Amino acid sequence: MEIVNANSATLSNFEVMKHLQRIKDSRKKHKGQLATITYETLRYLENTPCAQQTPESIVECLKDLEAFNLNKNEKLMLINSPPTTALEIQLMIEESEERLSEEQVEQILQIMLRHFPHIQKSVENDTTQEQE
Repeated sequence: MEIVNANSATLSNFEVMKHLQRIKDSRKKHKGQLATITYETLRYLENTPCAQQTPESIVECLKDLEAFNLNKNEKLMLINSPPTTALEIQLMIEESEERLSEEQVEQILQIMLRHFPHIQKSVENDTTQEQE
């Protein structure tokens, strides 16, 4: 694979999934490696939080995150893998202990839950499975 444009924008998992769905649904049927990569990647992405996201929820979430002075990559990580704990935020946001107060971390968690309510269900399912 070669890099066509090194300055192109980064894509969220949601955008990648939608693009691959368009490729899959196009009338032109792809064969070989592209078909396999498309199929396997779609199969993976359909089991991640991006499958439940909408363009509107992403845009609204990004608007709410503007107040926290996060860089583009940090926002992308938050969108791709919405955190449900303060620890996950620490792992995603560089120097979060210095940059964010405990209240701000809680606000970010609430923003994630407001825009991506499905993440709470997946956390509850994981907890239930661990208890069994």
